[in-house]
Amino acid sequence: MDVSFGKFQSKFNNFHFRPSLPPHHYCKINHLGKGCKSSRFAISNSDNIASSTRIHSCASWPSSYPEMKFGRMPGDYNMFKHNRLPRYIAVRSELVGTGSAGAAYPLPELQFGSKIRGIGFYAATAFSAIFLFVLMLAAHPFVLCFDRYRRKIHHLVAMVWANLTVSPFYNIEIKGLENLPPDDTPAVFVSNHQSFLDIYTLLTLGRSFKFISKTAIFLFPIIGWAMYLMGTIPLRRMDTRSQLDCLKRCMDLVTKGASVFFFPEGTRSKDGKLGVFKKGAFSIAAKTGVPVIPITLVGTGKIMPAGMEGRLNCGSVKVVIHQPIEGNNPEALCSEARNVISNQLNLQG
Repeated sequence: MDVSFGKFQSKFNNFHFRPSLPPHHYCKINHLGKGCKSSRFAISNSDNIASSTRIHSCASWPSSYPEMKFGRMPGDYNMFKHNRLPRYIAVRSELVGTGSAGAAYPLPELQFGSKIRGIGFYAATAFSAIFLFVLMLAAHPFVLCFDRYRRKIHHLVAMVWANLTVSPFYNIEIKGLENLPPDDTPAVFVSNHQSFLDIYTLLTLGRSFKFISKTAIFLFPIIGWAMYLMGTIPLRRMDTRSQLDCLKRCMDLVTKGASVFFFPEGTRSKDGKLGVFKKGAFSIAAKTGVPVIPITLVGTGKIMPAGMEGRLNCGSVKVVIHQPIEGNNPEALCSEARNVISNQLNLQG
């Protein structure tokens, strides 16, 4: 970026900038520019030339300006000695092609609205979870006796909870319900992972599949306890033994008639792009002979981006359930499932 300097007189009366670069980028005598990171800045008084050793992160700083004159060193030279710029100098820059000078700046009113919606979302999920958890807890002894592996009643309660939570805030469009296998038929479900909202969205399908979750989530009051009652499979990341135990438990559940759900990317995508798929889910499907059901989630990452769980933007979500994939080669299953999801994401733009 180019920066031109408007002429000004500092409070030291002998520190001048002369304009020498294009006028559409400028420095303004105001407050220190937001987004500018102070870099190492050394001032030399030899031959009345000021020079800088590095550039600022938001604008380029000319290496030397003969026009900058120091008749005498200013009284608080320590300000420059300690790598700081005067606080009343603001550097403003514009990004080429944004269309307007303020396009790169955040809109405080939109951020405020997203935060309010985020507070409302978590209030709704907590309020509804308290009452539904009591119902789930009361039914748990019967679930253990008659439906230990699928736990349909718990998943029904979870579906009601998810619908009560998300329906006031965003709409969900579901396409391809005919591709879902019968609820009593075990399968391995896989999906792209964009947001914290993915779980809520998938629970609205009302299917009895077991998610895999970090062990720390189980410590959350109410929600973490409900996940335990539903039979969610715990996993300690970066722990090889925990990963092997998780795969063994998934194999056991599938052979006993339950379905499992994987996010093969392993974590949420921060840029919306589909990551590399891990082969664990597809190994289970290949060894047990159950189908793989690819699901594409569109829009959750825009409503609640990864790393911004305190905000809830406006928008809608689309869930696309693809046709089952069968086979005994984990690599082929992995490649085909990823291609199906990737193609759908490309179609949605």
